[in-house]
Amino acid sequence: MSQPELYIGLMSGTSTDGVDAVLARFDNDQTPVIVDAASCELPPSLRQQLLDLNRPGNNELERANLAAIELTHCYASVCHRLLERHNLAASSVRAIGAHGQTIRHRPELGFTIQLNAPALLAELTNIAVIADFRSRDIAAGGQGAPLVPSVHHGLFASDHPRVVLNLGGIANISILHPNQPLRGFDTGPASMLMDYWIGKHQGLPYDASGAWASSGTVIPALLDSMLAEPWFTIAPPKSTGRDLFHANWLEHHIAQQAPNASPEDIQATLLELTAQSVSQAIQCYAAGTEEVVVCGGGAFNHALLLRITQLLGVPVHSTEVLGLHPQHVEALAFAWLAHAHMHGIKANAPAVTGAHHAVMLGAYYPA
Repeated sequence: MSQPELYIGLMSGTSTDGVDAVLARFDNDQTPVIVDAASCELPPSLRQQLLDLNRPGNNELERANLAAIELTHCYASVCHRLLERHNLAASSVRAIGAHGQTIRHRPELGFTIQLNAPALLAELTNIAVIADFRSRDIAAGGQGAPLVPSVHHGLFASDHPRVVLNLGGIANISILHPNQPLRGFDTGPASMLMDYWIGKHQGLPYDASGAWASSGTVIPALLDSMLAEPWFTIAPPKSTGRDLFHANWLEHHIAQQAPNASPEDIQATLLELTAQSVSQAIQCYAAGTEEVVVCGGGAFNHALLLRITQLLGVPVHSTEVLGLHPQHVEALAFAWLAHAHMHGIKANAPAVTGAHHAVMLGAYYPA
């Protein structure tokens, strides 16, 4: 038997609120164990730079590279914190899986961009880095996303029909039904638009527990207008991001359908948009699901989970009930994908992403 290996997984998702990191132990074919986890908030100036880079602008190349360098220093800081807590030498960790910060995702045009400076991260940590996980899948004709359903299957597969719902900035589902092929896809906005709206009107980074949304009333005309977005009717495989569901998209719909609505009513409608788009996707493509387990920051939005429960009529709860903190799942996924790369495993799921064939994911940067 081979010796257990340690990996670090780093994730900064479309909500652009911070970096989640896990130190994980992989022991042969057993489910990986999280040894420790840490996070760090992005400095407000860096967060704004990253958000601005989601839109075309002047001097993008220089701005993107400078932001990547600053983000990578955040990555290195959280890696050092994990090592120091356990008195580990850098040589104890086989590799870091660093997702980077998505600023463009255009698989239909053949590219995706996750800002990162992996060579710098390898230099700062003295640990090998695996990065750029999505490009190889896109080169093989896939969406490059979601990549986590294979990991969700390894962590959460059950003898009853289960869906894993990841609620980050964007929502995606992994359909784990026994005796059926693994499937998964993005369903649309999760917290991204709600975070934008509460930031604009209350200066808060997110709507804690969905309390502000719960104080408002859904605006049917606005909800119907947003749900009429053609992307929702595209059959999977599919993925999305800020390239489509951005602030201007929302403001356009508000101007057309609810220009005088109260901010809390808009927030209530955005929560309903997420709940309905998620529920419709599950009802359409995962009929017979008996349980939904939720990871990502949206797992703490109790109003959202309650609404999805009402719409689906099945138990909806956090991955915490299965022993895994919802904020750690995606970071663990990129530790898992780094482990797969280091062992020559083709870790994309063509049935999920639409790739023509299975491929190894990520590019290697030696320590």
